[in-house]
Amino acid sequence: MNKVILMGRLTRDPEVRYSQGGENPLAIARYTLAVDRRFRRDGEQTADFISCVSFGRTAEFAEKYFRQGMRITICGRIQTGSYTNRDGVKVYTTEVVVEEQEFAESKSASEANQSRYQASPVPPAPQAPSVDAGDGFMNIPDGIDEELPFN
Repeated sequence: MNKVILMGRLTRDPEVRYSQGGENPLAIARYTLAVDRRFRRDGEQTADFISCVSFGRTAEFAEKYFRQGMRITICGRIQTGSYTNRDGVKVYTTEVVVEEQEFAESKSASEANQSRYQASPVPPAPQAPSVDAGDGFMNIPDGIDEELPFN
């Protein structure tokens, strides 16, 4: 079984590109999670930096709502690969292919933490509902009825 569950902070905003082929381009989002290690070395906090990639609607969600410094939780699978770079050297890669993702802290806590991780202020992201990948629908938070266009 190949299953990964991680919680960490985004080291930067997701980088999103769209595939070139076909009628419907596929969104591909790449981001890195800083995942704290449980044990400290010489009293210092350490972290692992995990490369993540998501596709389709999951990637579009990341592009719209995820920002540097946010704490998120992801579920997915580890994928390894390799390629030959321009110098002819074979490079090996390891990344997590994201299947599910969600916010791991409240919006107010996220905004407070983002200011610590960013050099320049960024306007707050719109409130995003969490994703429930079980049925493909998003949960709509309480009190948002006034903002919905189809009341």
